[in-house]
Amino acid sequence: MDYHFFRRLAAGCRRQLRAVRAALALLVIVASATASAQGGRPELLLYCGITMVRPMSEIAQAFEKRENVRITLTQGGSEDLYQAAKKAGIGDLYLPGEPSYRDKYLHEGLLGEFELVGYNQLAILVAKGNPKNVKGDPRELLRKDLVVSIGNANSGSVGKESKDVLDEIRIYQKVVAAAAFLAPDSRGLNNALKKGEVDAVLNWRATGFFADNIGALDVVDLDAKLARPQALLLNLLTFSRNKEIARRFIAFSAGEEGQAIFRKHGFLDKRNKR
Repeated sequence: MDYHFFRRLAAGCRRQLRAVRAALALLVIVASATASAQGGRPELLLYCGITMVRPMSEIAQAFEKRENVRITLTQGGSEDLYQAAKKAGIGDLYLPGEPSYRDKYLHEGLLGEFELVGYNQLAILVAKGNPKNVKGDPRELLRKDLVVSIGNANSGSVGKESKDVLDEIRIYQKVVAAAAFLAPDSRGLNNALKKGEVDAVLNWRATGFFADNIGALDVVDLDAKLARPQALLLNLLTFSRNKEIARRFIAFSAGEEGQAIFRKHGFLDKRNKR
């Protein structure tokens, strides 16, 4: 069996999937913009990393009740979303899963003012009851008796953060080699875990407290000195056509009501509290 051939084939498939996801995101964006133009009220388009969709959807619903505005979320991996926004040139807000995306792309001029709205934090997630007795150490992912998965560093924030954490203890390449597959985002990781395809994943800890996950998954926390909380920065896109409404939405998300929603969904709020 040509192992390297299959590795190359898998890598090619992943590139094609990323291209498909970006194309689908663009279709959603164009459709949303068309609907907004045809409707009678302004619309905000938010590019939202998958992990934050639940709190941001609830915040958007609350904001819509206060303002004569419609808010549409397009979701995906943080890298894929940024590239889709860049290509489309349409939209108002961008919320990636960690702050490195702002640092990486600020020079391109698409990301304007921003506000801290909470924190993501990496953890190991396992099946309910932790049947394999996985401990809170990333080195557990190298156990021979575990089938594991981590995120793809090239498509989403959870993969990028996993690479950073594993690189810090110099085991990233070993974990990649041992992993059953690299998932595109946090949702893919948890779905594989719930289907029994893997025993453990590195994922954002808040996802373990989502309503459809909490009964099936357990969170195994890592040392906060290694898995440091990652700031969630809600960015105003410089090409937004509704900047004033977008600014009010940012303020609402960072305000008392928005922060309570973040805590409700298992996130650390902007004061680093649960």
